[in-house]
Amino acid sequence: MSKVAIIILADTDTHEGLGRAVNALQAVKEFKDAHDDVQLIFDGAGPKWIPEFSKPDHMAHGLYAAVKDRISGACEFCAGALGVKEAVVSCGVTLEGEHNGHPSFKKLVSQGYQIMTF
Repeated sequence: MSKVAIIILADTDTHEGLGRAVNALQAVKEFKDAHDDVQLIFDGAGPKWIPEFSKPDHMAHGLYAAVKDRISGACEFCAGALGVKEAVVSCGVTLEGEHNGHPSFKKLVSQGYQIMTF
């Protein structure tokens, strides 16, 4: 069984960012469907995707909904700095800030997770 943490860093302002974010969701779904241990984390500009993907009319909403149970959190510092902290929390996503307000990637590596970034 694989242990993978997939990190969405992409911003919401380009088609390239949308492609990266959707590819990340698809990767999470592939690992989930294989019954692997997979976590999804939104960091950097990534937390901005949470309120976008939560919209029922967003083209990737169904894919997002299919993997929402694998979201381990969003970066507390980045969500705050980007002005989406309240929106992230209202979407039911936990804020992570173990390492100076950011998720701890060292902890994930120590737990045997491979890290993939999008």
